[in-house]
Amino acid sequence: MDLAANPREAAHAPRLDAITGLRWWAAFAVFGFHMLVFAPLVPAVDSVLRLGDYGVAFFFVLSGFVLTWSLKPGTLKSTFYWRRFARIYPLHFVTLLLAIPVFYSFTPDPADWWVKPVNIGILALSFVLLQGWSRDPVILFSGNPAAWTLTVEAFFYALHPFLAKALTPLSRRGALIAAGVVALVTIGIRIDILLDPSGWVAWLPLPILRVNEFILGMCLAWACRQGWRLRLHPLVPTLAIAAVCATFVLTEHYMPGTRLFAIVATGLPAAMTILFGVLIVSTSTREMAGSARWMRWRPLVALGEWSFAFYLIHATVIYTALTIFGLQPAGWQNLGWFAVLAVIAIAMAAALHLWLERPVESRLRVREVEWRRRREAKRVAAAAPVVSAPGEATL
Repeated sequence: MDLAANPREAAHAPRLDAITGLRWWAAFAVFGFHMLVFAPLVPAVDSVLRLGDYGVAFFFVLSGFVLTWSLKPGTLKSTFYWRRFARIYPLHFVTLLLAIPVFYSFTPDPADWWVKPVNIGILALSFVLLQGWSRDPVILFSGNPAAWTLTVEAFFYALHPFLAKALTPLSRRGALIAAGVVALVTIGIRIDILLDPSGWVAWLPLPILRVNEFILGMCLAWACRQGWRLRLHPLVPTLAIAAVCATFVLTEHYMPGTRLFAIVATGLPAAMTILFGVLIVSTSTREMAGSARWMRWRPLVALGEWSFAFYLIHATVIYTALTIFGLQPAGWQNLGWFAVLAVIAIAMAAALHLWLERPVESRLRVREVEWRRRREAKRVAAAAPVVSAPGEATL
């Protein structure tokens, strides 16, 4: 991935703390979604919380945006891949080990539906991040059930250098046109699934089915790097997201089984994906203009930095509580459980980030630089001409 030849990429894009804060809200939405298996609230609120799994789509769009926004000239593919490994795998490995005792048993109790019998072959897929290529729930949610998304991310990482090579020659207008095409493809996918729910598109492996979300983020980031700014307050896409969610909840409640509800439910993923892109760009624009101070509030940014660890550990915390205390009766009293488990998961995420994720990633990055320097030194030494000492015979 050598972008040094592109003069428009001479300057490296600045860090955007405001969108780091957005990561926290996406992770917390997923937490709320998973809390329903342990401590449901009341039906109206639960209907909203069930939409929390769209936080994953936000992460996929954001991943494409951030990786392309932070793209540096001259970065080697090997360096990029190593840094992605350093970023996600150590934390994944540790949280997987923590999850296995909660989700697996040699003699599972049938009443504990979330506990699966130990299967070394299936668990092995989780260790190498291949479980997400299956649509079988036993495999897809194997190991740490939240980690299926890492299979998708790993596929995105594998593609990114090649997609970036195709994207970087584009002008700002070209990148926006590409983003528009991806948005249309996203809508087209949902229409195809509506018309043929059991067709091949609906049953594509998730890394392939979700790659449009990642590419949309990449196109928007490249347009921003070429100077595009979306002069739209982030509150606008936020309210639009709330309106889309409210439309879904209301049609689900008052018009279940109707054609209208089927259309709303099928179009929801495309609408959310596009609005997430708008939210990310509008937030980035305000930060670059110096108008997003509250979104760069240090505690919120810290939560965003811990969000990856929070995402990988929260299901283990929730299902541990389910194992110990059992399913709680639905009601507002369960807000106490929300608060308690959120605090526990945040504390564990902070510890994992500060004592594992950040130091190990930093150490692995340094190690890669050292390896690269040694390889370069050996290459230079091997290419250097041999100089004979005075009086020494040469052949």
